[in-house]
Amino acid sequence: MFGGGPKIKFDKDLYERVKKIAEMAGYASADEFIVHCVEKELANFEGAQSDAEITEKLRGLGYIS
Repeated sequence: MFGGGPKIKFDKDLYERVKKIAEMAGYASADEFIVHCVEKELANFEGAQSDAEITEKLRGLGYIS
């Protein structure tokens, strides 16, 4: 699940926060928590019917203005 794929770099402070929350939430590892978060966010956009709908979702989340 976590081996062999692309590597993503995190700021050290951010990764420490991720590790702390992952442990508190009962995840087996920080990697497992990160995968869960990314999958959850992707699910928000994968059901979109058009680029315009994705743009509106991103705007609603504050990622674009």
